[in-house]
Order: sequence, then structure tokens, then C-alpha cells
Amino acid sequence: MFAAKNFFLAAVAASGATPTVEYLVVAGGGGGGTGYGGGGGAGGYRTATGFSVTAGSAITVTVGAGGAGGAAPTAGTSGTAGNNSVFGSITSAGGGFGTGVNYGSAAGSGGSGGGSGGSSVAVYSGGAASPSGQGNAGGSNGTVASPYPSAGGGGAGAVGSDGSGSQCGAGGNGLASSISGASVTYAGGGGGGYGAQGGTQGAGGSGGGGAGGSAGTSSVGVSGTANTGGGGGGGSFVSGSTYGGGGTGGSGVVIIRYPNTYPDAASTTGSPTFTNTGGYKIYKWTSSGSITF
Repeated sequence: MFAAKNFFLAAVAASGATPTVEYLVVAGGGGGGTGYGGGGGAGGYRTATGFSVTAGSAITVTVGAGGAGGAAPTAGTSGTAGNNSVFGSITSAGGGFGTGVNYGSAAGSGGSGGGSGGSSVAVYSGGAASPSGQGNAGGSNGTVASPYPSAGGGGAGAVGSDGSGSQCGAGGNGLASSISGASVTYAGGGGGGYGAQGGTQGAGGSGGGGAGGSAGTSSVGVSGTANTGGGGGGGSFVSGSTYGGGGTGGSGVVIIRYPNTYPDAASTTGSPTFTNTGGYKIYKWTSSGSITF
């Protein structure tokens, strides 16, 4: 029975039939805010099987860059949103930006929403996950009481934590995928940065989220890990009117695979890595390009 099945699959491949493709598309993470800033949201995370391809037609691959962190030393400067990643008709939305101290409105929406910066003025909500289904919302600054805790950005697997008391919010955790042949976690949110009168910075979410900045020389938020879509950590308060900048969001990634009973792709651009393992042919892009079957 198994021999007959394998013979059938080999015959299909030899006939020039194209496979259906499994994909993982992760967008760039959002940048963290300045100055007890909120963490950036993770880039959108989309994965599925059964993507149809057409022989001879190039499929565009776009790998989104991470958003910039808010610039120091200006308090209240937000990060910027991450950039979308694309595989053909599949688009993952860039992560939402984290806001700086006393920013005055909700954090940015995106694949996962950014976290709110600390505030002595009002409680502000985290950014929404938009469009839905690609991630989770960012956290709220939670309170206007000292030490004005900031919040974490959302991750693909969990919401960003609210700031609470002396604890800044952690970034939401990401999700694991084995599409590359090994289990790798992607799209974690950035942690909130250290507050005005002390407190503890938020940890980055698993999957490349950057931790919030701490006091003193480590005031800049940690950047999200490249090619994971992790959000950047929020910057911290240093002293007086001096604030650390937010971390940059991590760039995204696009990975596809299909059964190795089918031929290699006719051509690719963007220099994807190629592996043939575990019964699959796997292409991974860390920069933009294309593939033609």
C-alpha cells in the first residue's frame, strides 16, 4: 500500500504538477516608546497549508522591516509600526508601536498591538490586534500612580501585560512553528521600560521580543530579534529630563515548504536558504524576493 502511494506521488511530480504549499509569514515588529515607554507589538503571524501555486508565475515575497524605536532624549516619543510581510496573496501586518511617557492616546494597532507608556496624566489602552487573528493586543499603563509603570506589547500567542505598581508589563509570548524542520518561536512582544521613580522593567516575550530598558547606562530598550518579528522594548527613565530611546522591532521572515516528491522551484530571488529535510523542501527568506514553480 505504501509503495503504491509513493509510486503515485512520484508519478504526479514527474508529470510537472505543482504542489500545494505550507507557509509561515511573520511581519516586522513594532518599535518601543521613549522614556518609561511601552513595548512594541509583535509582527503579525500567519501560517496555513494548502496554498495553491501556478507553474511559471512568480510569487512575490516581501520581508517586513521592524519599526524604529522612539528617539531619545525626548519624552513621549512613540516608536513606529513594523512593516508588513507578504507571500503572494497572504499579508501579515506589521506590529503596532509602543508609546512614550504621557503620550496622550492608545498605543498603535497592528499584527499585535503596542503597549502603552507610563503616564502621570491618564490610563491609556494598549494597541489593538488589527486585523484580528494575527496576534494579540498590547497592555495598558494601568495606573497614574508613581512609579508610572509602562506596559508590554502583544505577542502572537498572548496579550501584553499591563503595568502594575512597580512592575512594568512584559511582552506577550509568541508562537512556535516547526515549518523549518526545528521548533522555533516567533513574534514575541516587547517589554515596558523602567519607570520614573524606580520599578522593574518588563521582560520581552518569547519569540524575539526585546526587554524594556533599565535605569542608567542600559536605558535604551532592547531591540527585537532579527527575523522573528519580535517587538522592541520600551526605553526607560534615566534622570531629570533624560530618557532612553525605544528598541527597534525585529524584522520578519517568510518560510514555505512542500513535499520533496515535487521538483525544486524553477527559480528564486532574494537568496532564500534551501533545505531538503524531513520529507520537505523548505525555502526561507530573510530579505524580499520571489519564487517561481
